[in-house]
Amino acid sequence: MVIDEGGAGVPILLLHGLMGSARTWDGQVEWLRAFGRVFTFDAAGHGRAALPELSTEAFVADLAAATARIGEPMVVIGHSMGGLHGWMFAAAYPERVRALVVEDMAPDFRGRTAQDWARMIEAWPQPFPDADAVLNFFGPVAGRYFLRAFTHGPDGYRLHGAVTTFRDISEEWGTRDFWAQWDAVRVPALLIEGEHTITPAGQMRRMAERPGTRHVVVPDAGHLVHDDQPAAYRAEVSRFLTEVLA
Repeated sequence: MVIDEGGAGVPILLLHGLMGSARTWDGQVEWLRAFGRVFTFDAAGHGRAALPELSTEAFVADLAAATARIGEPMVVIGHSMGGLHGWMFAAAYPERVRALVVEDMAPDFRGRTAQDWARMIEAWPQPFPDADAVLNFFGPVAGRYFLRAFTHGPDGYRLHGAVTTFRDISEEWGTRDFWAQWDAVRVPALLIEGEHTITPAGQMRRMAERPGTRHVVVPDAGHLVHDDQPAAYRAEVSRFLTEVLA
């Protein structure tokens, strides 16, 4: 589901990470409007029905269909899963992407499994009765991320998708790599990596060997760079957008 967040000019599409939602970009939407017309997107299985097939290609096809009404080539900004979907989209639909920002995502997680992670999520004490319970359980950064993403009902806050869906999306990443699709990208790109990244060592630096790509490591940031270090994230993205939209 595409949400028009306002602004004018070049379309800027924000893609959230696994277990995120369009609302997880709430802290960035306002300042991004200075650069263009901002759109956010809820991926399938994240507050709306999951796709029959959970391959990355299926998610990219769903994204392509949902954004077809956006005519002008877009700047695509993605976090984690959204970063992967962003460069896969840019490789498959080069005429629809003007520039790309990838936050803390790499092409090759082969050998990793999400089984233990999924069991941990299933053990979360849902529903969380109120916002304080979410913040106390996850901490201030991840807590705010989940407060924006979770479904809020009369009994409190709970996951906005099935654990099996999140698990199976992640499991695919452990069985294949996405280097060929990254190498097919032909637009300027900014790679933002947290100092305490979840990505395999050196991969984002290797991604930056592609012409037209800049790689930045943000100190004191984890996987949620835009929430961990919002000022540094804003500075890097603003600099990039100023350059590519000049």
